Amino acid sequence: MATPSTHEMASSNVTQSNGLNYTDGGQETGDNHGTETPANVNNGVVSEGSRVVNESSLVDSRGEESSLDQLADTNTNSTLYVNNDVEGIKGLNKSSGIDNHGREFSPEQLLDQNENSTLELNPSGNGSASIETDRSLYRENITSTSENIGTSQAGITPIAPALSPVDPPSNIAIPRNAEPSIIAPGFPVESNTSKMDRDVAPGLDNDGKSREQLNNSTSLQNNTSVTSVREVKKEPQTLSSAVISISEMNNLQLQSWSSPISRRPRWPSAVDQDLLNAKSQIQKAPIVESDPMLYAPLYRNISMFKKSYELMEDILKVYIYKEGERPILHQPVLKGIYASEGWFMKLLEANKKFVTKDPKKSHLFYLPFSSRNLEVKLYVPDSHSHKNLIQYLKNYLDMISAKYPFWNRTRGADHFLVACHDWAPSETRQHMANCIRALCNSDAKGGFVFGKDAALPETIVRTPQNLQRDLGGKPASKRSILAFFAGSMHGYLRPILLQQWGNKDPDIKVFGKLPKVKGRGKMNYAQYMKSSKYCICAKGFEVNSPRVVEAIFYECVPVIISDNFVPPFFEVLNWESFAVFVPEKDIPNLKNILLSIPENKYREMQKRVKKVQHHFLWHARPVKYDIFHMILHSVWYNRVFQVHPR
Repeated sequence: MATPSTHEMASSNVTQSNGLNYTDGGQETGDNHGTETPANVNNGVVSEGSRVVNESSLVDSRGEESSLDQLADTNTNSTLYVNNDVEGIKGLNKSSGIDNHGREFSPEQLLDQNENSTLELNPSGNGSASIETDRSLYRENITSTSENIGTSQAGITPIAPALSPVDPPSNIAIPRNAEPSIIAPGFPVESNTSKMDRDVAPGLDNDGKSREQLNNSTSLQNNTSVTSVREVKKEPQTLSSAVISISEMNNLQLQSWSSPISRRPRWPSAVDQDLLNAKSQIQKAPIVESDPMLYAPLYRNISMFKKSYELMEDILKVYIYKEGERPILHQPVLKGIYASEGWFMKLLEANKKFVTKDPKKSHLFYLPFSSRNLEVKLYVPDSHSHKNLIQYLKNYLDMISAKYPFWNRTRGADHFLVACHDWAPSETRQHMANCIRALCNSDAKGGFVFGKDAALPETIVRTPQNLQRDLGGKPASKRSILAFFAGSMHGYLRPILLQQWGNKDPDIKVFGKLPKVKGRGKMNYAQYMKSSKYCICAKGFEVNSPRVVEAIFYECVPVIISDNFVPPFFEVLNWESFAVFVPEKDIPNLKNILLSIPENKYREMQKRVKKVQHHFLWHARPVKYDIFHMILHSVWYNRVFQVHPR
């Protein structure tokens, strides 16, 4: 229980308006984080002339397929039980996937497979208002000051699994609309929803004023195409208090590579062989001894990552659907906490190296919608529902699946989206379940699918004209503050952190929302981060926070306090080598945990933060290994290991 003063501090940062809670303006700059968009939105995405039956897999609530042609190539009774007994391997070089004697390990030596396995499907939700509105607040007014940083273990060189993925049996397949998830026993997917989150829905503009209710939003729901991508309705899963650790996430990632999470394409294409060839080359990647741009301890397997990145540069082609109207389609948001999706959209649409105009040559298909603009333009204030937002996306899919054959060829498995709004997981899990989803809200127990989905970095962009303004921080020897956090009291965890450590210890600086400061001797948010050894990233309403990237930006070791958060670029980065992960239950022991890290290990971690930094920086013109290329690589990498021989 928080003390009354703590409740007062928590409530001081939340304003009641229109029956909704919303976050106060930013702590440091007070910038608004959304761009103005035209008021007119064409909700009728699907024309009458394009109503064709979508050949996608239809599954009923029992998981049984409803089309006879799919029964022929799908084993609906097969499920995969995940074996969690992946032991640490003594002498394993986490950077190269070999032992200390230079010998390669085979997957059979590293991963104990359960041959009598079954594939467990993750419920896609039933589309009810409670599920659709239960998780997020409107967060566009959060600035850098209110979004802070992340974590790592006291030991800075934990063993990171490094092995080649294993091809699965070819006779196991997943229904089109069921969202597959490789789940470890004892770790069921849950909504992880707090009471506060369930009572809140976003409905305010950046200035805190109510948005005008869109009269045409209801027409969207009635304009459903015959080209239907049906959702799977399942019973809600029982909530579990179990937490998935980073090491267990590593195991789940490895197991997903050896398990089929998408069915074979309905008909073959030359691009499938391209991906199979790439997969084989990545698995057989030559050992990388050194690389001037890649520091080996940062990666789960530097050899595989380097080879995969090179192949992506050489062969990857992406087709971008031109259909869809602004502002929801093709209009990026370039400022604020949702800028990751916007800058990726902007840079990919302008790219000539990866983008192709011939969809038959494409390995991936990009769905260029803005989850931020979707919410701004279509959410009805006080409705506590985003069914119409989901319907809009469904209509968009109906249109492209009726117009083109590519969605139906793979049931969407080679399509991808990049979305940073908190609601994106729930808005996309029904009709875009088979897509590769790059999500900021990457919750291991909230529908994130290891081996398919990608964790998207949440980056705050304050000045689009100067993307690296104020980059860097003090050297390790000049950082006088042990740990720092400041931010609005979102969710259940931050008030606990404030109650435990606010004004309690001179070495740990924990504040609510920092006031704007002027005058000598007073520090602002960025200065605190630049002067701290460890920057605390405590979850808000959701598991993700821009503080993770902010810490790296200011060269501060992230301390991530957010159970079940899948960190960005998880499939290639060894996060435990440069960040500290503290379970939520261990907040009272936070100082002891940080002080237990020897000074020389802290110095090494801080050096690694500086070396990993280039993977998290935006450039107006993308450069090798930057955040744009890393996001694209995450999508590419997951797609490569989804493909299996026919």
